[in-house]
Amino acid sequence: MLRFLGRRLFLAVPTLFGVSLVVFVTAKLVPGDPVASLLGPLAPESARRELISSLGLDQPVAVQFGTWLWNLAQGRLGTSIQLQLPVLDLIVPAFGNTALLAFAGALIAFTGAVAMGSAGAFTSRSGPGRFASGLSFLAMSVPPYSVALLLIVVFAVGFPVLPAGGMHDPINGGGTADLLRHLILPAIAVAVIPMGVIARMLQATLAEVLAGDHITAMRARGLSRAAIAGHALHNALPSLLTIAGLQLAYLVGGVVFVETIFSWPGLGQALYNAIASRDLPLIQGGVLVIAVSFVVINIVVDGAHALIDPRVRR
Repeated sequence: MLRFLGRRLFLAVPTLFGVSLVVFVTAKLVPGDPVASLLGPLAPESARRELISSLGLDQPVAVQFGTWLWNLAQGRLGTSIQLQLPVLDLIVPAFGNTALLAFAGALIAFTGAVAMGSAGAFTSRSGPGRFASGLSFLAMSVPPYSVALLLIVVFAVGFPVLPAGGMHDPINGGGTADLLRHLILPAIAVAVIPMGVIARMLQATLAEVLAGDHITAMRARGLSRAAIAGHALHNALPSLLTIAGLQLAYLVGGVVFVETIFSWPGLGQALYNAIASRDLPLIQGGVLVIAVSFVVINIVVDGAHALIDPRVRR
């Protein structure tokens, strides 16, 4: 097992290097002038040259990338151009808020997906099975921002039982109960697509397992439906774990629109504001953190998969 994890960690090194290169180049391709966004379009040329020199933008691109990598190796992501604060100090709390939203959404998605996928597989020819299958297909097709707007209209405007945005009430807010109230709607919005994807994959995997000869033999031996269902779910667990891990990684980086709509102070909203202000260091740092999170989550999922299925380790 340790050898397997060591091999995966070793393979992650060139992956992260490639990710850092793509992040750096992509940030450079973002349209707009960060100097103009700071000084304004009518700034004198002398002020522009001084700022360009202080930011290192007058250096060749290869030199800028090498400097960025060197600072990155030392744990420095640079200074936000717009806010004039260390990027790491801005990203850490924002990423914590995004992780909270992503894990809450993943919990809702996983629970709903197991229910819909199991119903669609075990009762495929009945009304509930067809309804669960259609519901999972609908969930996979609906854009999360549309779900977010619909939830706000229904539960924050039409029936004002939940807040429409933020993490805490501005007055007498800040407790756990207040945080959970603000978390419900964005968590449901980000959970819809992963729920549909996981449910469809689980239903297909369970249908394949249930069509196997060993399931037919278990039925011939008179085993109960609960025992057969438990065996089928156990066989489908590796595939379920893999797709659930990928969807969790998607949630970490795919909640930009939902965070913006709900004013959730996460990494997605920070990146949205950074792109609007052409804040290149913050864009680079935020995208890099998301990419590293994706790699780390995949390594954890691979390790869990190897624990469940020894064939993976070989």
